[in-house]
Amino acid sequence: MKLPPIILASESPRRVELLRRLAADFKIVPSDAPEIHQEQLTAGETVQINAYRKARTVAKKYPDALVVAADTLVYLKSELFGKPKKLEQAYEMLERLQGNTHQVITGVCLLNLRNHRQKLFTETTSVRFRKLDAVKIRRYLSKVNPLDKAGAYAIQEEGDTLVESFSGSYTNVVGLPLERLKAELDSWRRDAELPNPAIAMLAEQSIWATMSRSSQPAQFLP
Repeated sequence: MKLPPIILASESPRRVELLRRLAADFKIVPSDAPEIHQEQLTAGETVQINAYRKARTVAKKYPDALVVAADTLVYLKSELFGKPKKLEQAYEMLERLQGNTHQVITGVCLLNLRNHRQKLFTETTSVRFRKLDAVKIRRYLSKVNPLDKAGAYAIQEEGDTLVESFSGSYTNVVGLPLERLKAELDSWRRDAELPNPAIAMLAEQSIWATMSRSSQPAQFLP
C-alpha cells in the first residue's frame, strides 16, 4: 500500500531533519494547537493527547494527507519537565536533573482523516545525567538555547557535557523515535485494507476518555 502524502505537523528543525531520514518528500505544516499540561495526567497521557491535538488540527485542513505529529516531555519520577519559559527556569530544571536518571517520552500520532485511520504510540528513553555544579550548568546554558527544548537540554547539542549514559532510542531524546516510527509507517504501508470505521471510532473514543480527565475539557478540539 502506498502512503498518502505526508505532512509533518511541526516546524522543529530537529524533527524535520529526523523525518527526512525516513521520507524524502513531505510537507511541513506547523500545528497551532496549544499544548496542555494537567497535573492529573501522566506523562504518557499528556504527550499522546498533545500529539493527537496537533495532528487533528492539521488533518482537518488536509484530510487526504498522512499527518505526523509528536510531543516530547522529560520526567523525573512524577515531575514533568516541559519547555522552560526563561533561563532561570532552565537552570532550575538542569539542577533538578543533574546526577539523576530521568525519562524522555515522545508521543506520536499518525492520522489520515479521509480514511478514518489513526495510530497513537509512545516511546520512552532513560537518560542518566552527570553530576553538575552551577558553573557547568551556566556554561551549558551559555552555549545552547534551552527555551525550545523539553527539560532545557538537547542531547545532540553539547550533550556529552550533561549526559553520562542513556538506554533506549537516541532519536527519541532528540524528538522523534525513528525506529518505532519506521515500523509504524511500514505497517501502515503494508495494510492494503482500510480499517473498520467502528474500530477507528473506538480508538478516538479512548483518546477522548483520557482527555475527559482534564479539568479544562473546553480546550480540546471537537
